[in-house]
Amino acid sequence: MTPAPLAARLSVPGGPLFFPVTAYGPDGTVDLDTYRTHVRRGVEAGAAAVFACCGTGEFHALTPEEYEACVRTAVEAADGRVPVVAGAGYGTALAVRYARLAEAAGADGLLALPPYLVVAGQEGLLRHYREVAAATALPVIVYQRDNAVFTPATVVELARTDGVIGLKDGLGDLDLMQRIVSAVRSEVPGDFLYFNGLPTAEQTQLAYRAIGVTLYSSAVFCFAPEIALAFYRALEAGDDTTVTRLLDGFYRPFVELRAQGRGYAVALVKAGVRMRGLDVGEVRSPLHEPGEDHVKQLAEMVERGYALLEKELEDTK
Repeated sequence: MTPAPLAARLSVPGGPLFFPVTAYGPDGTVDLDTYRTHVRRGVEAGAAAVFACCGTGEFHALTPEEYEACVRTAVEAADGRVPVVAGAGYGTALAVRYARLAEAAGADGLLALPPYLVVAGQEGLLRHYREVAAATALPVIVYQRDNAVFTPATVVELARTDGVIGLKDGLGDLDLMQRIVSAVRSEVPGDFLYFNGLPTAEQTQLAYRAIGVTLYSSAVFCFAPEIALAFYRALEAGDDTTVTRLLDGFYRPFVELRAQGRGYAVALVKAGVRMRGLDVGEVRSPLHEPGEDHVKQLAEMVERGYALLEKELEDTK
């Protein structure tokens, strides 16, 4: 049976979107066996899609050869059960190269990351993403954040571009997102996907849902999939009690801990994966490892999160 197109598969996800960390061995090289285990466990735990070699996966730190090997390994580990979307970024020429490597490795789609460093105008950004979209047959999700921020008019043009199926927002400007959603809805027929791509997206997902953005990435799923799944299911079911309990008891404290160090959106997540028993190695420079006290706080936080789930089960008996 031929799988449904990526947009259709992501429209009704059935679980969190999984952004795996990239595993490194003791010598610092990519550890594909451990990475395969990490991806496979995530799929088996209930992930709706795998976003390989993106922000949490340290796209910035991978050589093209490592990148292709990781995407290929993620595709093998997913084994067609869920789609695999690969990150692609830097300047246009390199973004196109990474897009083609992802296609060759069997990816189902691309998450187009912001261009490297430069702050471009809307015309230049539109040209960049159109060239990336035209480079392969893979559907593209454009990531808005940092130096890639779009006007509603530009997103309308992106939505009209062959191959571009959605926008992931890592900026957090809800006024802008509401205007984008409204403009695309008014001017472009058909469905266009929107994703909440803020770090620890669960913390803001109630607000994003209010403007029609129902899809979100979950870094917490990497190291505490049961907590991420419980939150996702409660949100889908309209179970405000569980949503509030997890926000107040786990997600808000985690976000506050994440804010204690630059790069913790990746480094703290990777520490969490190691803490749960899978040695995925440390982050590569220029990121740095979280301090021992912060790792201890993370362990306590995760323990409290699981205690909240147990209480939830007791309350429903």
